[in-house]
Amino acid sequence: MVMKAMRKTMGDKRYTTVEMELLLISVYGYRCPDTLSRSLNKLRQMGELCGELDREEGCMVWWAPPEKGDQPE
Repeated sequence: MVMKAMRKTMGDKRYTTVEMELLLISVYGYRCPDTLSRSLNKLRQMGELCGELDREEGCMVWWAPPEKGDQPE
């Protein structure tokens, strides 16, 4: 349920942690009670969200993986 809402909000775009926080606050009017980077990393570890270090910007970049039905075989 959380990822369905996140996927709808994120679309196909990649976001830094700061951009994600601003996006979630603007769309849902809600700030994560835990640190957002920690919550996003938990979703990444569960395979629900993708994330990697952007060495040029020096920050994490997050994106929603394609839904299982959307991947070509």
